[in-house]
Amino acid sequence: MELLFCIFIAICIFMSFKTVVVACLQKNFLSFETIIIITYLYFSLFVGFGMIYLICMQSNLLVLIEAGNLISGDYFDKLITSLYFSAVTLFSVGYGDIVPIGIGRYLAVIEALIGYVLPVVFLARTVIEVEKK
Repeated sequence: MELLFCIFIAICIFMSFKTVVVACLQKNFLSFETIIIITYLYFSLFVGFGMIYLICMQSNLLVLIEAGNLISGDYFDKLITSLYFSAVTLFSVGYGDIVPIGIGRYLAVIEALIGYVLPVVFLARTVIEVEKK
């Protein structure tokens, strides 16, 4: 069942990317609507990966450790920790207070790669559009 939830989340993330690609093909890329769509994409990535980490933790898969110990606490504590780790991984290099292990390493690499590539793509698209004008 957990695998189905993870697949559903991955499909939602893919659909967010599809929405952004469609928005990028518009004539006026530098619009308020595009900025809102990009913000929603980042939000869906942040929450989507956070939910994947949470599902893995709830399924007793080892994905995150904090200060050398497994993440403990109730559901809400694990939710906050997984969302925090997802945000730090997506938007920065990370602080090192929470470390991915096992399959969590691969998820973190994918999330970090997306977080690093997206700004470059949008900047390049903006520069290309400005040069055309």
